[in-house]
Amino acid sequence: MEGSLSPQKKMGGRGKIEIKRIENTTNRQVTFCKRRNGLLKKAYELSVLCDAEVALIVFSTRGRLYEYANNSVKGTIERYKKASSGSSNTGSVSELNAQFYQQEAAKLRVQINNLQSSNSHMHGDSLSSMSLRELKNLEGRLERGISRIRSKKNELLFAEIELMQKREAYLPQNTQCLRAKIAEGERVQQMNLMPAGSDYELMQQPPSLDTRNYLQVDGRLQSDHNSYSRQDQTVLQLV
Repeated sequence: MEGSLSPQKKMGGRGKIEIKRIENTTNRQVTFCKRRNGLLKKAYELSVLCDAEVALIVFSTRGRLYEYANNSVKGTIERYKKASSGSSNTGSVSELNAQFYQQEAAKLRVQINNLQSSNSHMHGDSLSSMSLRELKNLEGRLERGISRIRSKKNELLFAEIELMQKREAYLPQNTQCLRAKIAEGERVQQMNLMPAGSDYELMQQPPSLDTRNYLQVDGRLQSDHNSYSRQDQTVLQLV
């Protein structure tokens, strides 16, 4: 019986987990969520069951803050400062903050270096350290980028050609309108250079003659001439 139960105990028993950093990112995130929720639950149970003042602060690797306090985190920290010796604990908190910011700065430096390396590779520099697989991946990325660039360039060219064709279609109409405006301007300019219409016409037309008046005047002149000649004749005869 004991021999038969021992395998069941081994199968049902929970093995020990080695406490070290989990390398897999997904597994590390899942474990963090589970352990964080369990820790918050334990803090709540401790504060309720034992009437203890509990304040819990947790920062994730991405810098997100998770906290719990049955009173207030700030009040508990102030109480902690008063209860502690002061300088040594303050120094430890400062050291922890400094370590956290140093880690964040190191992560940012790594990201910057990766971006700079990728940029240099895109320009064709620093290729000696790359493997054949990395070079193939880089070549594929460049070809996809060139394809997108050419597609955008062709799109802009087609749009420009369409616009020029529309302008060409409207060009004869615009030319005709411009010619009509030029002719109208020349006509208005000639009219402005000419004198007033009524005076000019009167100057150009010869004066009208009334033939009836002219004949009457001519007849009078002839009758007067005849009368004068008759008088002259009588005078000559008397002398």
